Amino acid sequence: MSQPRFGRMIPAMVTPFDKNRDLDLDRAQALAKRLVDGGSDSLIISGTTGESPTVFYPQKIELFRAVIEAVGDRVPVIANVGDNCTADTIDFAHDVAKLGVDGFMCVVPYYSKPPQEGIYAHFDAIASAVELPIILYNIPGRCVVNMTAETTLRLASEHGNIVAVKEASGDMAQIKAIIDGAPEGFAVYSGDDAATYELMQLGGDGVISTIGNVVPARMKEIVELCAAGDFDGALAAHEHLLPLMKGLFETSNPILVKEALKLVGFPVGGVRLPLVDATSEQSERLAAIMREVGVLEA
Repeated sequence: MSQPRFGRMIPAMVTPFDKNRDLDLDRAQALAKRLVDGGSDSLIISGTTGESPTVFYPQKIELFRAVIEAVGDRVPVIANVGDNCTADTIDFAHDVAKLGVDGFMCVVPYYSKPPQEGIYAHFDAIASAVELPIILYNIPGRCVVNMTAETTLRLASEHGNIVAVKEASGDMAQIKAIIDGAPEGFAVYSGDDAATYELMQLGGDGVISTIGNVVPARMKEIVELCAAGDFDGALAAHEHLLPLMKGLFETSNPILVKEALKLVGFPVGGVRLPLVDATSEQSERLAAIMREVGVLEA
């Protein structure tokens, strides 16, 4: 398989906060370096796992700038600029482009519940207004609406700078239709760690990962084995890590991925309201899973 523009294992990086829940930019830079050292091909900053709804535009700018300074010469840095307001997304993308990011991620408009033509027009307007490559992000569980394969492929075929989709619909028939119909060079990423193996069996390209914050090298191993056609080896690695892939989502993301980083000795602070930090019971359950899969010593 040819290597996608942004690689195969892309953590959606958590956003570190200090004890007051303010941005911890030093820790963000340290985390970015840790993820790249662990084999990450690119980084997505301020996505869902980065608590984008509660990190406001000026703070996002600070965060993007800090990560670029830390690792921008080593891997592509992709900024999530997506919003449910098309005009705001375009304006913010223009501001962010000046920082030197390598691409954008843009989510399907949430809350507004647009029809497919509205979703198409939203992304059409963004892609026409910017030059940097764009990863579309389809996550119906959070956005309420699903972007169909037809809409994704229409956008991919009409805009050369729409280069990939993060597919978190869970609909493998839809994902296969995108993979089969995509123009050359268009990448299809799993938006769910646990679905990565199956998606790559269908011909997909990799994952935009939550668990990659905790064990980037192990998630990288899975996608590289799949890309090499060693699906038996990939399945063994996938099944070994699967309990933690699922365990991190036993409550709303990124509560438990932040707790997991604390448990492995790399604390990144808690989450911002309306999310709440992991309970002691959740932490104990998570630690048991992490010992089961070999992330923590038994």
